[in-house]
Amino acid sequence: MSILVLADLHEGQLAGTTAHVVAAAQAIGGDIDVLVAGEEVQAAAESAAKLDAVSKVRVADNAVYAHQLAEPMGALLVELAGDYTHVLASASTTGKNVLPRLAALKDVSQLSDVLGVESADTFLRPIYAGNAIATVKSDDALKVITIRTTGFDAVGASGSAPIEAVDTVVENTQSSFVKEELAKSDRPELGGAKVVISGGRGMGNGENFKLLDGIADKLGAAIGASRAAVDAGFVPNDMQVGQTGKIVAPDLYIAVGISGAIQHLAGMKDSKVIVAINKDDEAPIFQVADYGLVGDLFEILPELESKL
Repeated sequence: MSILVLADLHEGQLAGTTAHVVAAAQAIGGDIDVLVAGEEVQAAAESAAKLDAVSKVRVADNAVYAHQLAEPMGALLVELAGDYTHVLASASTTGKNVLPRLAALKDVSQLSDVLGVESADTFLRPIYAGNAIATVKSDDALKVITIRTTGFDAVGASGSAPIEAVDTVVENTQSSFVKEELAKSDRPELGGAKVVISGGRGMGNGENFKLLDGIADKLGAAIGASRAAVDAGFVPNDMQVGQTGKIVAPDLYIAVGISGAIQHLAGMKDSKVIVAINKDDEAPIFQVADYGLVGDLFEILPELESKL
């Protein structure tokens, strides 16, 4: 068996999620190649070469792959897929954008959000907002899989895999990159942060989210939000944690004023330690919390910050 892992890039550098996808590939078994596709990505390729269990890094360095648009990336993967039995990517915006196109072009089914591996053709994935886990077997010759990275511990970075160039340059007349608007923050990126503090509808309004800032600064935490808080206009969409937002699994997750709807729990229940602060002692969030504090968040948060 041979597996191709599509590397995640963040501002031209290798994203930490790639190490988790390699871990999933390792659980499947076989030779693991990592594809780094983009423009001026040599540094990312060198980082990928250090990942444990990687046999080879393949680099497609060309302007057509600069923003990892689905059309050129899909065409590139179609060209390379004949060498592999499995193609894996993280269940990130890039993975969810590119791999369905590959699956359609190769006329195979895609397996999405895989969080466990039973064998080379049998996988576990969540259904019903994570309330049940489905065991899915694929008989396709090429298995196209997006990985929920929170389900796998990242591999180490003590390897030294060889790097080779991919000469394939595809044409892309179907789409073009227009612009991107990136939120600038000194805090860790929400999806990869080791500590996350999130606010919900109980915060009352967007202004009150400032109560989380001091605690986040002291803990080196990212700030998230429930869908209720996002839908109410308290904070922007990119802060949403949950089934339709970001899936996180930090070492510490602090939920403030979040009742704990199924869709939110699906996005954070794999966190190592969960702390819930809510004035409703029957809130569902307490069913998954390791530590629960019942009380008024407007009194608790300033006291917590002073204690920290």
